[in-house]
Amino acid sequence: MPSTVVLEKKKQQVADLTARLKDSCAGVVVDYKGINVEDDTNLRRELREAGVVYTVVKNSILKRAAEEAGLAIEDSVVEGTTAVATSADDYVAAARILNKYAESHDNFNIKTGYLDGAIIANEEVIALAKLPSRETLLATIASVVVEPIACIARAVGALEEKGGATPVAEEAPAEETAPVEEAPVAEEAPAEEAAPVEEAPAEAPAEETAE
Repeated sequence: MPSTVVLEKKKQQVADLTARLKDSCAGVVVDYKGINVEDDTNLRRELREAGVVYTVVKNSILKRAAEEAGLAIEDSVVEGTTAVATSADDYVAAARILNKYAESHDNFNIKTGYLDGAIIANEEVIALAKLPSRETLLATIASVVVEPIACIARAVGALEEKGGATPVAEEAPAEETAPVEEAPVAEEAPAEEAAPVEEAPAEAPAEETAE
């Protein structure tokens, strides 16, 4: 019968692995028996540099931790030698690196994988492994964002070499219109008094006809 110390140790291992599975966005479970010490060392270093946590686990610990993390793994997964690789924020790294080793080592096999708390088929793990790495994706996104800015910078540089862009002329302040002086109203000249008309003298009486 296991001692209390052993049981407590197993409980802690289950709790640690459960938390790791829950906190990771992706993971892969492998059968590692076909890899030698040198290759295992290189594999661990490559995974570590990619930010992937890789550990050998007991099948009983994995089964219990998977159940507590909500991952319904098959019984065939918890047989033979078992190692778990988990990534906190990279969906591709673990699948890409481990699939590469599985292709070059006959007895190194992928058992299962998961994404965002859901088990995926081995075919999906392999398809995931074929995707570009995170660094490649970020570089692609960066180039898409930077290229338009670079084009604008080149255009501005070309204008400067040709003498610079014509600055927008500031509008000259409108000249103040000089106030129009009203012409003084001419005073009407006083009407000239008409000279009095002299009455013509009455005609002289006709001379009386001589008798």
